[in-house]
Amino acid sequence: MSRIGRLPVAIPSGVTVEEQNHKLTVKGPKGVLAIELRPEIDVKIEKAQLLVQPNTADTRHVRAFHGMTRAILSNMMKGVTQGYSRNLEIIGVGWNAAVQGKKLVLSVGYCNPVELPIPEGLTVEAPKPTNISIKGADKQLVGQFAAAVRSQRPPEPYKGKGVRYEGEYVRKKQGKSFGS
Repeated sequence: MSRIGRLPVAIPSGVTVEEQNHKLTVKGPKGVLAIELRPEIDVKIEKAQLLVQPNTADTRHVRAFHGMTRAILSNMMKGVTQGYSRNLEIIGVGWNAAVQGKKLVLSVGYCNPVELPIPEGLTVEAPKPTNISIKGADKQLVGQFAAAVRSQRPPEPYKGKGVRYEGEYVRKKQGKSFGS
């Protein structure tokens, strides 16, 4: 049995959990999230807790799915109550970002601006031209969209220009040295 999977997941007040046909739906003030459960895993709703239990033999894969399912459910509970956010910084002269309708437009040194469609369930803001804030209830979707924005121009090691996570440290390399 997984050590993480054994821990119960608390259901906060204001959150409703429903299970139908091995599909779990969590509704809260920040949104609605759903997950299709693996056939090896059962979830029981008792009092104000979710109990995740394996229903087959205790193998390595079942233990992995057991702990992963519990972690995903815990992230869903936090997402529908508090939400998740990622902040990005753009470093480079004349580089900026703007939100236009349902698109994030990045001007990061290419001849044409890069337009990224904002997925459903996310809120993207550009409080300053060099800062991007991504918020949503789904932790995986927030992180995936932040990684997609960062991949448009990752920070380079010589000058440090590029799109980076807030607080990310970029180790700089020394340039060419001339001998005389």
